[in-house]
Amino acid sequence: MSIIAMKGTRREVRGKGGARKTRTSGLIPGVLYGHGVGPLAVSVDAHQFETALRHHKGGNAIINLAVDGDEYASLIRQVQYHPVTHDILHLDFHHISLTEEVTVKVAVHLTGLALGVKDAGGILEGILREIEVRCLPTAIPSFVDVDVSALNIGDSIHVRDISVPDVQVVSDPDDTIATVVPPTVIEEKPAEEVAAVAGVEGEAEPEVIAKGKKEEGEGDKEIKGKEIKGKESRGKESKDKEK
Repeated sequence: MSIIAMKGTRREVRGKGGARKTRTSGLIPGVLYGHGVGPLAVSVDAHQFETALRHHKGGNAIINLAVDGDEYASLIRQVQYHPVTHDILHLDFHHISLTEEVTVKVAVHLTGLALGVKDAGGILEGILREIEVRCLPTAIPSFVDVDVSALNIGDSIHVRDISVPDVQVVSDPDDTIATVVPPTVIEEKPAEEVAAVAGVEGEAEPEVIAKGKKEEGEGDKEIKGKEIKGKESRGKESKDKEK
């Protein structure tokens, strides 16, 4: 892995105000720590940093940061971005020794066309986007290729199935990296069955309505009968009074 040379300066003014002033000057504020250093407030040129990272393949770039005449081999542990503009707001540089192993996360690249996808219409699902490895800083791979060509439907490839030269994979061996699942099938009911169900439902509704009307009619007859009897009673009482 190539090492990127970069010049940094020590930041005398800290805090939010100092960081804002640093960014206004075209610099990115950061902090340098680790391996007997820091925390040391530093800044790097924004244009130089973005250009260097743009031409670097993969993650875990090693930065040889020169500050006040001293050089610090460092890994970028964290990059903070503005949520709207995506400008870099802050950097964390972790000072390392090039002769001591480090543990880092490396991206996983799935390669090849799985048999289950090509021949049976299956779907390849990537489970792990990155794995954790331990090695010397100069041996950190840009990414790890994982060939999925032999996977049929129901097959999976796990961490234990891969090996990377000069690198110790420290992720859980049982973790699944990728698997091929069957295609999703939506079963549709035959048109005759749908029509039959609709017909039964359509016939049931008028029966309920008819029954309701019949019940209402019988109720009306009872009410009318009571009204007639009431009138006859009142008429008989009137005749008795006249007598």
